[in-house]
Amino acid sequence: MEDGTNDSLPNLAASFSRTSSVGSSLRRRSLSLLQTVPFQIDDDIESENVSEAGDIGDRALHSKRYSESSSIRFSLDNTLENGVVFPIREDNLLQSYGIVSHDSTTLNTAIPVPQVPEENISPLSTDAMVCSKDEKQEKETALVLSSELEYISCLLHLSVFGILGVLTRYLLQKLFGPSVAGVTGDHYPLYLDLPSNMVGSFLMGWWGVVFKGDIASVSDHLAIGLTTGYLGSLTTFSGWNQKMLDLIVDGHWVFALVGFLLGLFLAAYSIKFGIGTAKCFKSLLKRLNRRESKISSNWRVDNRKRHLAVMAILVLMLGFLWSVSGTLLKKEFNSGSSRAQLWLACLLAAPGVWIRWFLARLNGRGLGKTGHLRWVPFGTLIANVSAACIMAALATLKKEVHTKNCNTISTGIQFGFLGCLSTVSTFIAEYNAMEESNKTWRAYAYALITILMSFGLGILIYSVPVWTKGYD
Repeated sequence: MEDGTNDSLPNLAASFSRTSSVGSSLRRRSLSLLQTVPFQIDDDIESENVSEAGDIGDRALHSKRYSESSSIRFSLDNTLENGVVFPIREDNLLQSYGIVSHDSTTLNTAIPVPQVPEENISPLSTDAMVCSKDEKQEKETALVLSSELEYISCLLHLSVFGILGVLTRYLLQKLFGPSVAGVTGDHYPLYLDLPSNMVGSFLMGWWGVVFKGDIASVSDHLAIGLTTGYLGSLTTFSGWNQKMLDLIVDGHWVFALVGFLLGLFLAAYSIKFGIGTAKCFKSLLKRLNRRESKISSNWRVDNRKRHLAVMAILVLMLGFLWSVSGTLLKKEFNSGSSRAQLWLACLLAAPGVWIRWFLARLNGRGLGKTGHLRWVPFGTLIANVSAACIMAALATLKKEVHTKNCNTISTGIQFGFLGCLSTVSTFIAEYNAMEESNKTWRAYAYALITILMSFGLGILIYSVPVWTKGYD
């Protein structure tokens, strides 16, 4: 027995040595890594915030909000998966190895010491950071609409406000265009959609930044309808890109460059001006003791009956807009006028808004499981670039076919579906958030990536065929 006990002492001493070395290495790694973990988590959160500044799609819905992990949990899980070890007390570590005390009396008894390799030490559990199932169930039962009805309500808001955005964009084109004010035109950097992009960016500062929380307190779906639906359809990136392509086809490369720079600067300044004026107005309301919470309490859509009433009103509005647009399109189609293109655009506006809203759920997600490049709003980027490419293809088709009906249908798709699929208001909100973050270079990189991809692909799809085939 003594021999067995004595033989176990060297093994136990070796175990203590291994344990001590493991504990020391863990402490050294913890001290060095814990200094970088907060910065990594903060950077991940900031990257996600700037990417989600404009829109997050259906992730904003209540049914999605509680079913997905929070950004902090996501960042921490990624940190843990990448091998970050948090500091562990050495006595706790010894207990995990089967050693309870350092008392010498314990050395006289045989103590089983399992051979646990260092790499099997699991990181700190994050279960405490997750809401309990009971809390999750309470949040889900508090919802007044099922997930299906919530989706339908959002789609109705997006459809109605999207059509209103198309109508407003058309009116601003006519008001500032050559036929009335003569401020904008097709042959110089002040393109036709510049006023609508500026107005939409300005209102984004009001409804999408400063007063978004107040609007959401009345109705989350109203906030989505105003920002994603109305402002996203009022502004258009694909129309802006196509006008610059038309300029280079005519040989005005400098005008195209100035058009991009001027359009970006004016939109960026418009949202800053909108945020500043909205903050001043909000402070004025507080001084007058007219807080938004008191004003909106009677109008808050916070129960099932009110939600269904709003949905019924939106169904009637959407049916009216579609029926009027269809009737007027049938009447004006053979004329090939801009009014016929407008009514077709109103019929095709809703699908463009829906697709952009669904793509917006990619914002803040990054690439792969690790969320690489989370600061890039991939949903908005895909929507703008794809809309610009399809618009360039339709412009080429109009040059090739060159008939009145083809021109009416193609222009209606461009103005309605593609004008609503792309957006400047969301793009500029993300740009502004990046510019005000700790890494301002991301704003310029994001703008450059969006413009270069859209313009470069547009040259290949539209400009090159026009140059090679000699279209008029």
